[in-house]
Amino acid sequence: MTARHRLGAVLVCLVLLAAACRLAPRPPPTTAPFNAVQEALADTRGPNGELPTASSTLTLTDAEAARVRAGRYTAAFAWHTSSDFTTAVQDGAQDEFARLGVDVVARTDAAFSAAKQKSDVETMLARKPSVIISLPIDPTISAESFRPAEQAGAKLVFLSSVPNGYKQGIDFVCTVTDDLFQMGKQAADVLAMSIGGRGTVGWMFHDATNYVTNQRDTAFKTTIQKDYPNIQLVAQGIADPASAEAAATAMLTQHPDLDGIYVTWAEPAEQVLAALRTAGNTRTKLVTLDLSEPIALDMVSGGNVVGIVADRAYELGRAMAVAAAYGLLGRPAPPFVIVPALTITRDSVVQGWQESLHQNPPASIVKAGR
Repeated sequence: MTARHRLGAVLVCLVLLAAACRLAPRPPPTTAPFNAVQEALADTRGPNGELPTASSTLTLTDAEAARVRAGRYTAAFAWHTSSDFTTAVQDGAQDEFARLGVDVVARTDAAFSAAKQKSDVETMLARKPSVIISLPIDPTISAESFRPAEQAGAKLVFLSSVPNGYKQGIDFVCTVTDDLFQMGKQAADVLAMSIGGRGTVGWMFHDATNYVTNQRDTAFKTTIQKDYPNIQLVAQGIADPASAEAAATAMLTQHPDLDGIYVTWAEPAEQVLAALRTAGNTRTKLVTLDLSEPIALDMVSGGNVVGIVADRAYELGRAMAVAAAYGLLGRPAPPFVIVPALTITRDSVVQGWQESLHQNPPASIVKAGR
């Protein structure tokens, strides 16, 4: 989620995926049959409208864990990119696989190239992995990329995106992602609290069809409209994260009295923060989603940023590994699994970073927060 954010530029072009590349690759590609900016939901739904199951419910009995260990299974990771986010997801999965005696035989980085990811999968099949964990880059190309693995009997577990035409429980085990609705809701709550529950807030949403960002953005809007009647929203779409600073400047010129701004994810939020600084604006509060060193540094330094909502990347990995074990055991898995969202504030940045990524925050953030 996050960095996350060269992914946004690559997959906005594919109209599939916006991302963040400084600390975690967010957001993943869309396969959703609806645009959540238009369709308000009360909870997170899967790429094809599936109801969510909490990741905490994915567990194995001692007997099941022993059966997996006895199977001498292997696993491979076919990642879309390398980042702190993918590292944390991989760590969570690897730790669970180690507990279950599953050996990791391959790890690849497609550098946001669907063609390379297809090649990566073809190459890793020579090692005959029992399990493949991946975030498919392009749902159309991925339908072809992962078919040889499925036909070879590998159990597929996907992060956030599903190849077109794939059927859960037949072609793949399940999908795991963030609690997208709660991420947007928590962003609304922390921003509303920072401005006393009243005022005018800029809603800078991702103006593209994208499974992840659409649900998060709409959850923010829905929460403000439902729970905070004294807050007025000013909408501003962002199709290209590179345009965020110009869009923020225009918004601030037209609405100089903005009390707060929500930005769809961290990379454009960094540009919005630059626009606030250029304008000498120290009063407008800012909230965004996904971890970013510049955003967190502003927050701990007492700047405009009042909160960051992040996912629990390590838990994503653990849940994916357990889901893979379900597949190996022939145990039915829930089709769509979500992990909890995490609100990080100035006082909780170290703990929040550790809970999200299972690593300490950058030294600059630790030093500024002392």
